[in-house]
Amino acid sequence: MKTTKLTTLAATLGFFSLSFNAAAADKAQTISVNQISSKSAFALAQEAVNQCEADGYKVSATVVDLSGNVIAQLRSDGAGIHTLDSSRKKAFTVASMKQPSGNLMKLIADKPIMQPLQNMDDNLLFLAGGIPVQLDNVIIGAIGVGGAPGGHLDVVCAENAIKKFF
Repeated sequence: MKTTKLTTLAATLGFFSLSFNAAAADKAQTISVNQISSKSAFALAQEAVNQCEADGYKVSATVVDLSGNVIAQLRSDGAGIHTLDSSRKKAFTVASMKQPSGNLMKLIADKPIMQPLQNMDDNLLFLAGGIPVQLDNVIIGAIGVGGAPGGHLDVVCAENAIKKFF
């Protein structure tokens, strides 16, 4: 009986010891990530709006960080108020899913079984116009553009803006 209590005590102490060491090890571990700076985000949003305005489109552009938090957002004079939210949601979708929002639009169109993905979060928008912002083939943020007469045109404005800076 004493052996059982001693074994139980040793096992219990061993468990706590392992738990403590694991917790200490987790606390000491960190990761580093590169994200788009606010200065670059504002310049990118401005350039995307400029690109679309040059083609006669009144749009909004939103740039988000890797977590989908808005860093910069700009709306053209005369752009619909809904374009602010659509550009933000497109950018958030890219940050969340790590791929262009138009790819996801095509995915759910081609594979209806995947349609529930679009309902996972109220911030997701599976329409073309959101693309990753990359530096040295690493995603550092995302941009969403909304308001041109077609998502493919939103994408062109975003891509041209990115080409200017990255």
